[in-house]
Amino acid sequence: MARFINPFTDVGFKRIFGQEMSKPLLIDFLNNLLVGERVIVDLSFLDKELPAVYEGDRSLIYDIYCETDDGDKIIVEMQNRLQPNFKQRSIYYAAESIARQGERGPEWRYDVHPVYLIAFLNFTLADIGAKFRTDIALADTQSKEQFSDRLRLIYLQLPMFRKEPDECKNDFERWIYV
Repeated sequence: MARFINPFTDVGFKRIFGQEMSKPLLIDFLNNLLVGERVIVDLSFLDKELPAVYEGDRSLIYDIYCETDDGDKIIVEMQNRLQPNFKQRSIYYAAESIARQGERGPEWRYDVHPVYLIAFLNFTLADIGAKFRTDIALADTQSKEQFSDRLRLIYLQLPMFRKEPDECKNDFERWIYV
């Protein structure tokens, strides 16, 4: 029987981060990823499968889908192999999570909570640059000031992380090294 869990498989990744007993690990990782931006005290796992909105549509299946104690939604995806259109699919996943927060009825209520999509990529995406971490937010193109904090996409290209254990300067880098 194997002694180690492969985090690059769906089963391994969900075992490490996506179950109730490992929730403290996910909280610690997310807090180290978002250091200086926010602190997550607690989170709850949501159903990873969102049913189709209308007949003939496809349902969405996230690797990990959770909600923080503040109501923010966090989607965590592990992609082991390059997939065409992954960037577009990740935008769609995040947009669906935002859209499904809207209350339908006689009055639309648009007070949606922020959605974070964090993508671990075991490959590089040519169209996001040759760097380990890429952070995407809604911002004014001229002033670079944040326009809204309701959508955030973070891509972690694991092959671009080349530090050795003694070169890791913080807990986030140690998490990625492991």
